[in-house]
Amino acid sequence: MKKILCLTVVLGLVAGAAAAPKKVVMIAGKPSHGPLSHEHNAGIQLLAKCLKEGAADAVAPAVKLNGWPSDESIFDGADAIVIYSDGGGRHPALQGGNLAKLDKLMAKGVGFLTIHYAVEPTTAKGNKEFLDWQGGCFETHWSVNPHWIANFNKLPKHPITNGVKPFKANDEWYFHMRFRGDNKGKLIPILSDVPPKETMRRGDGAHSGNPAVRKAVAAGETQHVAWAYRRENGGRGFGFTGGHNHLNWGNDDYRKTVLNAILWVAKAKVPKDGVPSKLTEDDLYANLDPKRGQRPRPRSAKSKKN
Repeated sequence: MKKILCLTVVLGLVAGAAAAPKKVVMIAGKPSHGPLSHEHNAGIQLLAKCLKEGAADAVAPAVKLNGWPSDESIFDGADAIVIYSDGGGRHPALQGGNLAKLDKLMAKGVGFLTIHYAVEPTTAKGNKEFLDWQGGCFETHWSVNPHWIANFNKLPKHPITNGVKPFKANDEWYFHMRFRGDNKGKLIPILSDVPPKETMRRGDGAHSGNPAVRKAVAAGETQHVAWAYRRENGGRGFGFTGGHNHLNWGNDDYRKTVLNAILWVAKAKVPKDGVPSKLTEDDLYANLDPKRGQRPRPRSAKSKKN
């Protein structure tokens, strides 16, 4: 009887451990750009709110606002890391020895997800690591960052698209991304479309155009603006190039794509209908960074004042 009781207790502990939510460290970058653009702090808090309300049994968000955490114990036990910040030379992952610290976590199979500008390291630092961790990244003088309306009318069958319906969104969708050119890992396109020729109106530059991308757009080649990646060591990555226009988080399918991806990179089970979430207009205007000019307000607040 004692043996049966002990076995029951042990099995219960094992089941409890298996059901523990995955820890997701969510890093928001410092204020950037104008109002309702690159709202890293508000955006991360919105996503964390949705995860706490709709996927608390699957993941446990640990949020750090305004840049890289000074207390790096936040990474202890992390199953995935999400970064929504400026990129290039200002990327928080590229400061000091942060890249090496992340590399140690990635070697353990920790998930890695970047949003918008955070998909861009530099060719001198971070490019190789980002390709290793999430299979692709923005590369200057190769990738471009125009604003355009992308129409995602064909979605692949994948846990990240669970419950996601075809949708359109006007955003600064980066494309012609640099993807791994070898057979290491598995790259899975998630959101893809053919950019209109108008995306090539600007001259050549580090972010605006180059001969290779002009040739691709002229040929009508499909471009992947969000993708999943399985590393050889079992770790997972996801790159999402949208996220410039803050109010796009109010689009249920846009938002669900990223919420599902967070669960997926953390190796949590994505619900068959995706992560449920609801946001009000007030939610979208909450926690905005203080920026030059009048603070944006919901339309409902404006109508009440009038």
